[in-house]
Amino acid sequence: MRIAGTLIPTEKRLIIALTYVHGIGPKLSADVCTATGIDPSTRVKDLTPEQQDAILDAVQGYTLESDLRRELSQDIKRLQDIGSYRGYRHRRRLPVRGQRTKTNARTRKGRGAAIAGKKKVTK
Repeated sequence: MRIAGTLIPTEKRLIIALTYVHGIGPKLSADVCTATGIDPSTRVKDLTPEQQDAILDAVQGYTLESDLRRELSQDIKRLQDIGSYRGYRHRRRLPVRGQRTKTNARTRKGRGAAIAGKKKVTK
């Protein structure tokens, strides 16, 4: 089954398989299951064509996959263009949401961890 250009796994339960689509999390996945009246523990391979169509109709109104990625990148570009503080932080690849940077922030800043190697024992 393909949703928004993403092939979802057939062996997994529906509530888990829907989260493989970018833009659908656990909450939206559960909402889709209740809106369509399909049991969330149903395997994707066991869905009937009518149930598949109902899922596609329920997801139709949401922004998913490439459209969502494009919107997010446009939002970040807009922040950078207007010169906002958040845009500045994005441009410098620093934490955007007020985290400290003196320590931590290794993931965002891209620095290697400063961990000493194992010391050699001399005889």
